[in-house]
Amino acid sequence: MPIQSALVTRFFQLLVNRQFTEAERELERLKQKMHKTEWNRGYFRALYGMFLSRKANGDSYSFFSRVDLDDKPKLNSYKREFLDHVRNRLHGDFDRGFFSAWADCMLVLSKITVPKVATVPEANVVNTETVEGEELEAVVTGKGQATMENFLEQAED
Repeated sequence: MPIQSALVTRFFQLLVNRQFTEAERELERLKQKMHKTEWNRGYFRALYGMFLSRKANGDSYSFFSRVDLDDKPKLNSYKREFLDHVRNRLHGDFDRGFFSAWADCMLVLSKITVPKVATVPEANVVNTETVEGEELEAVVTGKGQATMENFLEQAED
């Protein structure tokens, strides 16, 4: 049974949108639907590696963390390079499955718009007060941030 492209496409979309819980569920569904072949094992290992790499997001040696998801011509170039490895008969079935997953990933990424990751604004110290000999700081990271003062004021109303 070939791998269902709709499940794989959904997995890649969830992965780039950093929806890791759903992506992990899709990965499990894919694993259950795959036959136990070397090609599928390589394909699944690539998907699992992509998942771990994207989730870690800090590994400078990871291909996934270095690739520019907005550079469509470069993604197409990567796809062609991975497809060359898939067609290369010197590679075993596991390797061809592995490279096929990466080629599929590049194909999907080149066709979708990847949302920008929102950055967290730097924390600003709002006020400092001393309570029972300890200095306490109220820190706000965004305009909608709830503070203890706001909570206490609302509780009194």
